[in-house]
Amino acid sequence: MYAKNENIVDVCRLFDRMGIRNVVAWNTIIIGSGNCGEGNEVMKLLREMLREGYFPDELTISSTISSCGYASAITETMQTHAFAVKSSFQDFLSVANSLISAYSKCGSIINACKCFRLTAEPDLVTWTSLINAYAFHGLAKEAIEMFEKMLSCGVIPDRISFLGVLSACSHCGLVAKGLHYFNLMTSVYQIVPGSEHYTSLVDLLGRYGLINEAFEFLRSMPMEVESNVLGAFIGTCNLHANIGLAKWAAEKLFIIEPEKNVNYAVMSNIYASHRHWYDVERVRRMVGNKCDARVPGCSWIEIGNQVHSFVSNDKTHPKALEMYATLKMLLWPMKEKNGMNL
Repeated sequence: MYAKNENIVDVCRLFDRMGIRNVVAWNTIIIGSGNCGEGNEVMKLLREMLREGYFPDELTISSTISSCGYASAITETMQTHAFAVKSSFQDFLSVANSLISAYSKCGSIINACKCFRLTAEPDLVTWTSLINAYAFHGLAKEAIEMFEKMLSCGVIPDRISFLGVLSACSHCGLVAKGLHYFNLMTSVYQIVPGSEHYTSLVDLLGRYGLINEAFEFLRSMPMEVESNVLGAFIGTCNLHANIGLAKWAAEKLFIIEPEKNVNYAVMSNIYASHRHWYDVERVRRMVGNKCDARVPGCSWIEIGNQVHSFVSNDKTHPKALEMYATLKMLLWPMKEKNGMNL
């Protein structure tokens, strides 16, 4: 129950109190940690599980691989993959599917393709994983080819498969192909598109400069326009300097998400870039009245099989003093060369 609610602190507390553990308990704590983005903790748990004499099952391995992928931890992904091969788990579809997605998220599309080719009988999830991997890496041609090959093998696509191929078309500006697959999804396979499909199509039309067509598409949607669709439309309006339509979408976005700081920041920057100073001031006043404190962005890097995460001006890392000292040492000759005072 705690794991499903992502209450990982209570999950760990209960797990530590268990006198007798089994594979189900280990799987629960591993999956719960993975769902909360604790990629490093998942690997520690797997090692601890093995040290205590418990042998993992395919759910343990696939969950561990997925967590490594979400953390973009390529070393841990490869280590778990090696263990899966050594323990004969590579033939399980759940493990193969997790490997394809994880390698893609870690930036290794080559390894993702190898895992697909080694899968004897790929299912819909396997095909979709590779289609999404190609789309994620901007390889539209390969994503479309894989989608068509999946259809020729008699596999019926679902909404996630179509989202992958639509995203690929969007990233590479393939308008005709994108419209073809959208119509195929709705007319032939009778799949009701979700907001994410509309987002991809709006983004596709907008990137190609078809702003008015994207606008008409937005207005004709049979559902209430969601924030991600409006955000994509605002981005394309900014790209093609259509401030009027960007303003139309922004006003709707402010109603849907009145307390989301980033929406106001984006529109303020768009107005400022086109010297609409009155609108800049108006949006900034809205921020002060409606928004909570900004949640900082996060960066991370993998060093020595450990993923380290940072936010701006972060002093919480155990080696923060050493890092800032090194940074200052690097900045000194740079600033000195440019005649700047520290």
